[in-house]
Formats: sequence, structure tokens, C-alpha cells
Amino acid sequence: MAVAHGSRDPRSAATVHALLDVVRAMRPDLDVRVAFLDLSAPRLGDVLSAVHGDGHSDAVVVPLLLGRAFHARVDVPAAVADAQLRYPRFQVHISDVLGPDPRLDAAAWRRLAEAGAPADDPELGVILAGAGSSHAPANRLVSAVAARWQAKTSWAGTSEAFAAAADPDVPAAIEALRARGARRFAVGSWFLAPGLLPDRISALAREHAPQPLIAAPMADDAGVADLVLQRYAETLAATTSALQLSAAL
Repeated sequence: MAVAHGSRDPRSAATVHALLDVVRAMRPDLDVRVAFLDLSAPRLGDVLSAVHGDGHSDAVVVPLLLGRAFHARVDVPAAVADAQLRYPRFQVHISDVLGPDPRLDAAAWRRLAEAGAPADDPELGVILAGAGSSHAPANRLVSAVAARWQAKTSWAGTSEAFAAAADPDVPAAIEALRARGARRFAVGSWFLAPGLLPDRISALAREHAPQPLIAAPMADDAGVADLVLQRYAETLAATTSALQLSAAL
């Protein structure tokens, strides 16, 4: 069961469904379902009830979140705890979030390359833009990816930027890259799906830089789908090992 944040923008839910279609194609033997925490349907609690009602005794929830910010640390566990109070015999296991992982770096890199950003342009400044969080480690993940991109290119510079809750914002990142010699600009996407915050990033980039290259969200990239399946497999293996240990004791 893959759970995304949710958005009022219908493109977001459509993109999440497309990603899970790729997951299903990779593993047609699995019962793969989509849920959302807010703003989109179906909600996680409703999907957990449906899975229980269909006769499943256990489930694995994979948060489609790029870092361990508030939604991963609070919202997902709360929804799962509520379901387990309602269905005491229903075992629900929560996987780790998607990030950090090299497959996310690679997916965002591929989207940037598809937007036309060459790795050997010494006058190109590249911003890797994410949502932003009050949880500093989640922001540092984005900064680390931007630094790794800088290390393997000839770009004038790279910078993280955030749509909300953290600095720098896009205008500040563009000015910092200009000071390092950037004359052209590209924006990489640390987002899984389109929506309000990616649109805000794109609008600010176009307002403060001439014709910037704008990468699409990671969306239904095959590497992201493979990562979803790995998080599921890791959680299933850990659960099986714990049950075996318990039986042995």
C-alpha cells in the first residue's frame, strides 16, 4: 500500500497512480493499492479498512515521501495506529521513506537531462528545488544531492532551493549562482508529482531568470518504482525475521 501526501491538484494524484501502475507491471503478483494522507482520495485509513475487509491479515505501507519529515514521523504512524485499534488482528507494517537513495538522485538527474541541461556547460547554474521542511535533515538531503551533482559536472554551480519553510528560496539561489558565474539556469525537481509547490518553484525561476530549463517531477520513473518495491521487500523481510525469532524463543 503506497501512501502519498495528496494534493488539490488532480495532476498529482494522476501521477501517483501512474507510478503505481509501473510498480504493478514490475510485480503483477502483488496487490498494490494507492492511498493519500490528505486532500486526495482514497485516504489511508479508508484503504486500510478496505484491505482488512478483503480478508488480508497483514499489509505493508510504503510512504511515498522523499525524507523523514512530519508526515513520515507523525501522520503515517498515526493513521496506521488508528487502523490497528479498530482491527487488533490486522498487522500493518510501515516501511522506511524513499529517501535518501541513489535511485532518487538518478531519477531527478534524468528529468533534468530530459529538460535539456548539459553536464558540460560551465555557465549553467543548476538549482535542485524541493518542498522545504522545518525538519532540517530533510532539507540536508536535497543539499547533498545538489553537491553530488556539482562534483560530476562542469557547471558554474549548484544550489538547493525550497518552496517553503526553509532557505534559500529560488530567487536567492539564482542570485548566489549568478555570483559564481552562472549565465544560464536550470531547475531540477526534488518532487515526485506536480502540484502547487512545484508550480511555485517554476514561476519564481521564470520570474528571476531568462528562459530557465525546468525539469519535470520524478513521477513514474522506473527507478522510483523499483525503490518502492525495495522498501516493501525490506519491510517484509524484517517482519518475517522478527516472527521467526519470536517463534524460536
